[in-house]
This record gives sequence, C-alpha cells and structure tokens, in this order.
Amino acid sequence: MALTTGLRNLITDVEGLRVGNASDATIKSGSTVILCDVPATAAVQVLGGAPGTRETDLLEPHNTVDAINALVLSGGSAFGLDAASGVQAALREKGIGFDVGGQRIPIVPAAILFDMLNGGDKDWGLHPPYRELGYAAVQSASRDFPLGTVGAGTGATVAGLKGGLGSASSQLENGSTIGALVAVNALGSVTVGRSVHFWAAPFEIGDEFGGLGLPHPLPADTAEVRTKFNDAAREANTTIGVIATDLILTKAQAKRLAISAHDGFARAIWPSHTPFDGDLVFALATGASGRTPEIAEFIDLCAAAASTMARAVARGVHAATPAEHDPFPVWASRA
Repeated sequence: MALTTGLRNLITDVEGLRVGNASDATIKSGSTVILCDVPATAAVQVLGGAPGTRETDLLEPHNTVDAINALVLSGGSAFGLDAASGVQAALREKGIGFDVGGQRIPIVPAAILFDMLNGGDKDWGLHPPYRELGYAAVQSASRDFPLGTVGAGTGATVAGLKGGLGSASSQLENGSTIGALVAVNALGSVTVGRSVHFWAAPFEIGDEFGGLGLPHPLPADTAEVRTKFNDAAREANTTIGVIATDLILTKAQAKRLAISAHDGFARAIWPSHTPFDGDLVFALATGASGRTPEIAEFIDLCAAAASTMARAVARGVHAATPAEHDPFPVWASRA
C-alpha cells in the first residue's frame, strides 16, 4: 500500500472539514475546533486511563445521533470543556445543529488535555476563558492552519520536550483520503532514547518532520522508559486526536477506525495509553467521496489511520516554538 500526502498534508485534505484555533499566550493554553461542512458520521475510542470528555456517549454505534457538527480539542483540563459551549454558541448563530422540533442543537463532542502546570498564568479570575476561545476558534476556521504551538497544542508537553498540535494526511491508492489531527501532550517520549530521532520515523513521507529516519546504530538508551514523572506532575498528560476520511462509513466502522488510529499513538509515543494519560481518538467520516469501502479497502484504511496519526504526532512536536517560562525546550533546539 503506497501512500502519498494530500495537497496540504493536513486533516483538511479530507473534503468537508475545516480547522480553527484560538490561543492565549498568557495562560499558555488554547482550543482547536474541527468543523464539518455537513454533519459527519463520528465515533470515539478512549484508551488512556485519565480522560476528560463531553458528549462522547452519543457517539457509540448503538446510540441515536448518527452525525455531528463539530469536534473540540482543548487545553485547560476540565475547565477546557467550556470550549465546546463556545463552539455551540457560534454554530447556533449560524443556524447549524440537530433539528429537534424546530430547535437547532449543535452536536459538539469534546476532549481536553492537562496543561495547567506549564509555566502559564492560570489566575484567570471567576470564569475560565475557554468558552471564548472555542467561539473564537470557529471564527478562524479554514482549510489551512498552522501546527505546533497553537490551539489545543499551545501549552502541550511530552517527556523532555515541548509538545504541540500536529496534522498529516494520506492519499490511498483507491483515491480516498485520510487525515489526522492531534494535540500531543503525552506522559511518554516521542523520540528514540535521548536522540532527536522520532519513533514515527518509519512512516515519514519526505522530510515532513526532519527527514532524519531512525538512528543507526540504535542508541544505548533506546530501551529506557522516559516519562515526565521526574520532571512534571504525573497527571499533566493526554494525547487527544481526530482521524478522518472522505469515505462513507457506519458508526461501527468509524469506531473501528478510531481504534486503529490509536496504533499510531503507540508507534509514535513510548509509552502511550498509560494510567496517567487520557488518550482518546475521535473518528469522522464525511462521505464526501461518495464511496463505501470494500473490506480489503477498509483494512488498508485502518492501516493508513495508524501511520497517518503517527506522522501527525511527530509533526506537532517538530513544529513547536519556544515561549517564556516553558518547562521544556522545543525539538528544534536539539536538532
């Protein structure tokens, strides 16, 4: 299965999606919204031990709502769930939402990461700013958007390095597209040992995150388990992401796609899915291609979900930029 990147190498190469970001440099946090031009089939899979979520139960295949209007990834721990309310407000202004007796209810599931101990000033007063950040993220939504220290990735960290917002896309041989978006804030490490080489290197296309490949020979500390335990609060973690395709999928197939995308976390972050991570993947199927995959095509799609997500993880850390009072350096400072 040969893969190439989409035109932008972003999740928005999947037709029908736009992404908006809003950041607050003072608190070192932010929110990211993924908008669906038309309601999209969605599912979710949580494999981390410390998730923070909103409206994820409705995404289970046996529940009623078949499609959603937007997804939110946000910093701010539990406070960040307010970002979904801001997104709902913005969509309601536009008359977008699930029609219930003439009332429009925007369906906006959300997930958050913990970035409360990253050097930002969290003394925001009575009300946290995430509702406003969610609203602002909708206003900035576009098919083109930056990576790294932006949106939900603004205050993210990984073991020994600053994290960030990453994205990637792949074109499959059958003409379909798959894309990933991820806010990388993991307990574990994204690099091999203490080198600058990314665990995701075998899946890199071109030099999208440095083109360094894997180190040869492998460093002596390759097997060392590196986490933030000794450098930051063990609860200060979570990698949250979205995997999307333009194929027509059922909710059950979308859930299987989300499960497969978690393999991308495991290939790009070591260790991943720990008791102190809230690792979560949403899946979206826009159906814009008008095609339903055959079983062999769906297997290829799930494999591409893992590799595309792994690339997005590395790209988020690769693109991070420094700010005052950062607890960790950026990857570029070590390259």
